[in-house]
Amino acid sequence: MKKILFAASAGLYCLVISCNDKPPVVESNNNSKTYKNLEASRAVTKAFESGDVSGIDSAVAANFVDHTERGDMGRDSLKAMIKVAYATNKDMKMEVIKELADDDYVFTWMRLTGTSDGTMMPAGPVNMTAIQAVKFADGKAIEHWEFMERREMMKMMPPPAPDNKAKKDAAPKKK
Repeated sequence: MKKILFAASAGLYCLVISCNDKPPVVESNNNSKTYKNLEASRAVTKAFESGDVSGIDSAVAANFVDHTERGDMGRDSLKAMIKVAYATNKDMKMEVIKELADDDYVFTWMRLTGTSDGTMMPAGPVNMTAIQAVKFADGKAIEHWEFMERREMMKMMPPPAPDNKAKKDAAPKKK
């Protein structure tokens, strides 16, 4: 259960993180719908970096659904995760590697760095990448998916407990 919670927390931790102050790479023409989506995406990123959730309601729809390993989560769960993520990793930064947006979606390949206090992830440095896919309607996020390489998650997992049976089987048998 703890491993599932850890994996879900790490995924949600990266949740709607999608960009920073770099100029966006936009797939379509510079229209206002696309830029509203990018602005909303940036507001969520800033919330994760600052711990301030006061702007979430203007960036994320009330019917928002985050598709996670633990099932679908809503906007209130996002706010709670932002607060926990900030409290456990105050130096968290998100770097956009590549960003694409149109009138309906923002896709971001991003790197998350910081130092975990050990509450949500193992204590120490955090350095992982993920791809965020966020669907928008009327300039607000309505759905979120995150894609992370399995090896990225495994880097953060605690090592497995020793297998006593394997040790017993490997020991020489007494005659």
